[in-house]
Amino acid sequence: MEAQNEKPANAKSMSIIVTKGSLDWAYPPFILATTAAAMGVDVTMFFTFYGLPLLLKKLNPQLTVLGNPAMKMPMMGMHVGMPNIVGMIPGVDAMATTMMKNLIKKKGVASIEELREAAIESDINMVACQMTMDLFEFKREDMIDGITLGGAATYMENALKSDINLFI
Repeated sequence: MEAQNEKPANAKSMSIIVTKGSLDWAYPPFILATTAAAMGVDVTMFFTFYGLPLLLKKLNPQLTVLGNPAMKMPMMGMHVGMPNIVGMIPGVDAMATTMMKNLIKKKGVASIEELREAAIESDINMVACQMTMDLFEFKREDMIDGITLGGAATYMENALKSDINLFI
């Protein structure tokens, strides 16, 4: 008989490299990680480069419309896309971020903060890339509690024994 908090010997494992920290790119890794954890999968998330700010205590992910031609927002009964040129106008990203956050709230979708908290509560191993922290001059005290620091070797150690490896 297994102890209460032990994973079964045949438990699956998953590693996710999180490389992007914009509002739209923050959702896939947290949703997949928390869903997998709820299904009994042992999950490690490795936050590097622009994904690293998702571990900051002060979290404020933004949305960018530049280079995102597939983004179509429901407005006035239809889906309206934004041409790339619009993304160069000052204030458009802030407006798009506000619109997206309002839509997320209206539709009852969990916020990134809520998903991140769910990841912590699900005992997901969240690893902050030490090299990226040094590169962008982040300090350990800038980050949320409950994370570990590691590098490429830390990621590889997890990835080599994982059943599923994702790069997001």
